[in-house]
Amino acid sequence: MPTRRVRSLADRARRCGPWLAVAPFLIVMLVGLVLPVIALAAGAFEGDSIKSSFNSGYRTAFWGSVKLSVVCAVLGAVVGVLVARAVLSGGTLLRRLVLTASGVLANFGGVPLAFMFIATIGNAGIVTSLLHDWTGFDLGNSPFSLYQFGGLAVVYLYFLVPLMVIVIAPALDGVRAEWSEAAQNLGASRAQYWRHVGGPLLAPPVAAGALLLFCGSLSAFATAQAMVGGTVPLVTLQIANALSGNVSADNAGVGAALAIEMIILVAVVMAAYWTIERRTARWLR
Repeated sequence: MPTRRVRSLADRARRCGPWLAVAPFLIVMLVGLVLPVIALAAGAFEGDSIKSSFNSGYRTAFWGSVKLSVVCAVLGAVVGVLVARAVLSGGTLLRRLVLTASGVLANFGGVPLAFMFIATIGNAGIVTSLLHDWTGFDLGNSPFSLYQFGGLAVVYLYFLVPLMVIVIAPALDGVRAEWSEAAQNLGASRAQYWRHVGGPLLAPPVAAGALLLFCGSLSAFATAQAMVGGTVPLVTLQIANALSGNVSADNAGVGAALAIEMIILVAVVMAAYWTIERRTARWLR
């Protein structure tokens, strides 16, 4: 009997072991994600907050964020794939340096990033002053402005391109050289190989990476707040204005409604990302 009891306790401990291991993570998710979402939902459905969040000003800001995120996702994915391809075809030292730097730059954002660009190519930045002194060219009077939509997209690409390099590098490593050699032996050109073999294999991970960049750009706040303020309509800035503490309860409800709408959009995008990632992992085994 004691032996059976010990075995039973051991079996129970073995079954509960995985749950006990992830218990801290589940608690953090509950406190940091689930409960805040419930609180936002409760505030969003009070009064006419949902209806007010579809007014012209908030709708413009929402679509402004979507448009900026799409542009940054497409450009970041294209440039990131090209950079990753060039780096992986180089030596081991170059690969390690670029991937290490990408890991750092992908997490570099917020006010320090905004200040770096303002101090470099802002209206009174170092590069702007040097260009004016050496060539007479005034960057402040050019069509490009750091404080408009295009300038904000350039700043976002500073951390989105390294993120794409990190995401797409394993997929590029998974494309075996034997496949290209086999295609060449069968008479296929390099363009045909990428069109019929390499391209279809890399399309899912590239799409998944672009979706990840979309979510990262959509949720960015501090950099845009420090650079453009209210110049570029963005939903994150509208939420900050609604929850700044000097507004009415109705505006706070609108901010919660906008946040819920962002969460729904990000959830849809991340569901597509996970689906694509599962297919990619199966194909590139």
